Amino acid sequence: MPLTRILVVGAGFAGVECLHHLERSLRPEEAELMLVSPEDYQLYLPLLPQVASGLLTPQSIAVSLRRRLRRTRYIPGMATGVDPGSKKLTVRAASGAQRDLHYDVLLIAAGSTTRLLDIPGIEEHALGIKTLAQAAYLRDHVISQLDAAAVTQDPAERAERLRFVVVGGGYAGTETAAALQLLTEAAARRFPRLNPADLSWHLVDIAPRLLPEIGERLGDKALAALRKRGIEISLETSVKRLTARAVELTDGRTLPTRTLVWTAGVAASPLVNTLDADLLKGRLVTTPTMSVPGAPGVFAVGDAAAVPDLAKGGDSVTPPTAQHSQRQGKAVARNIAATLRGTPLKPYYHRDLGLVVDLGDTYAVSRPVGIELSGFPAQVVARGYHLFALPTLTARSRVLVNWTLHATTGDDFVSTGFQRGRPATLPRFEHIDQYRTG
Repeated sequence: MPLTRILVVGAGFAGVECLHHLERSLRPEEAELMLVSPEDYQLYLPLLPQVASGLLTPQSIAVSLRRRLRRTRYIPGMATGVDPGSKKLTVRAASGAQRDLHYDVLLIAAGSTTRLLDIPGIEEHALGIKTLAQAAYLRDHVISQLDAAAVTQDPAERAERLRFVVVGGGYAGTETAAALQLLTEAAARRFPRLNPADLSWHLVDIAPRLLPEIGERLGDKALAALRKRGIEISLETSVKRLTARAVELTDGRTLPTRTLVWTAGVAASPLVNTLDADLLKGRLVTTPTMSVPGAPGVFAVGDAAAVPDLAKGGDSVTPPTAQHSQRQGKAVARNIAATLRGTPLKPYYHRDLGLVVDLGDTYAVSRPVGIELSGFPAQVVARGYHLFALPTLTARSRVLVNWTLHATTGDDFVSTGFQRGRPATLPRFEHIDQYRTG
């Protein structure tokens, strides 16, 4: 009798957590486990801004799949289409070759991509921070702007290169602006011809408040802390047009700049559009047990799935956070095992444990289990949370060593150059154009 083939798409929190638990709960003779992902590592996304700022090395938050998963077969490539009728998944390899993989049970944990709006110039000129390569590229780009500003004789060009704009006042945008502002301020002191006072940082968001998810009081504290550092924050404002040398805002201003970082939300992986299934705000609708209605044997979790939030009554869906993705991975593993063994599936239920936003420079805002903290105590909580959430002891050790070294020795502000010559556009970095459309 052939083994039941369990196919997981996505090496993020949900997918890897699911396979990690399936390896422990299913015997080798019960099922064949397979993972499809373009990368052979699990990325700890919440710490990407610290990679972009140089606080952490890229390897410290990229956890080897082979270290966590011992008997799962890794399939390098992108899942570009699902045919629930024939139970086949289309996978495109890096070479461009395509093949179909049969599955008995499929878990879609494909995560999300940066949400792009129909704004002229965003796809061509904006930078992102959703992948490890983007974070590394962004650091190189920012340092290269300081290098170029230090040697130019043109005051207008110098002002363009020393002005940095971040769009998006959520966790990613706020932490990215905070981390990179500290990077540029420290780096500028090493350039004899640059004055740190000439640096200009802007954080732009369409919402009326900064960090609305963390609450009004803590959001206001974060706002005040960033403004005290000199970051200009423009709320209820968006981007009208972006060119290679300027951004036009909806409030009528035009800011000359060579750097705009786009973090204005996420969209579910385009893979979900290849299924004939219901979507809610672009995410696959699931039952409370995380199965996809009308698609036998298919489950969906994480950023790609609209899982009912039973802790809030079930009228809303769980937000696309690492906390929910990780716990949904464990819960769906139990349900997949139950499917194989013919036992009842259990609905997903998790009460949010709180939120943390690390703004660097010994300052953060956090709300663990409903307790509001700010300043250094909040940063202790934030970094403690990240250390606990990292999936392996090796990753925790690397991050802790990086933090310690940076605190004691500082940064050398070097540009690695390994991304030089590669197209930096958001669609190219995140491979948005490679999914099957029909």
